[in-house]
Amino acid sequence: MLTTWCYPLNKVDAGAGPGPRRRKLLAAALLLLSGLQVANAQETCGSLLASGNPQYPPYLWRDPADEGRLIGANADLMQMLAKEIGVPIELRYVGPWGRVQEEARAGRIDLIAGAFWTGPRTEYMDYFHPPFHDTRSVIWVRANAKINYARWPDLIGLQGVTVINNSFGEAFDRFAKQSLNMTQVASLEQAIQMLKRSRADYMVYEDSPGQAFLSKLGVSDVKMLLPAVANESLFLTLSHKSACNSGEMRGRITRAMIRLTGQKVMAGLVERNIQLWRRQNEAAKPAATPQ
Repeated sequence: MLTTWCYPLNKVDAGAGPGPRRRKLLAAALLLLSGLQVANAQETCGSLLASGNPQYPPYLWRDPADEGRLIGANADLMQMLAKEIGVPIELRYVGPWGRVQEEARAGRIDLIAGAFWTGPRTEYMDYFHPPFHDTRSVIWVRANAKINYARWPDLIGLQGVTVINNSFGEAFDRFAKQSLNMTQVASLEQAIQMLKRSRADYMVYEDSPGQAFLSKLGVSDVKMLLPAVANESLFLTLSHKSACNSGEMRGRITRAMIRLTGQKVMAGLVERNIQLWRRQNEAAKPAATPQ
């Protein structure tokens, strides 16, 4: 007796992996899904919104011709970055420095164009390495002040002032919180006025932006003391909640920042914007009354 065994044409043994045809279909589906994800990320990230400390010349300040816009060396760097990554970057004024950080935490802005590294800030934004510039934070006092400053402990017992949510490196921030009397105010101009009116013995702020604002306000009786309280680096950061925060975009930005810092573009941008700040302030001064 002859027995004929018949198997379905597409039968796959139980326990065996997918056949060649099914593997090809699965690979094609995964490739399509990957392509859709990249396309969706690119569509979602059609542009980047950046902000930063608006009282930070020559790095950032509000454009006198459009106060909703930020200009300065960091803004110029962001335009160079935009060309490198192929995505437009808009630098907007969103409020004082403390507000800028809250906007980044909430994901309402994508980038902060210049922030010091601190542990708490890494909880809501990514830092791009390498840093793009180094800065120096110093002590500012009235010209006639009798303050002998050489070390941080020399500030103990004195009244200090700085801008709210400003950081001067984790080490000094920790020392100030534990040992110093420090008032935080909304703006650098307010801090300078407190110092001039003897409502504070000293002010802590970066050297170049501090000098720029003293010049703008016509203040000549305030001086800086050395050594610096901190030498810190400025980083570009990206909000964790940004719609543009993807592995692909972080890679693009990182590669671009490595190229730009390797070309040492910031030195020229800073010098150019020091001159721009001076020209703008000269133009803003009232003309002398004819005699």
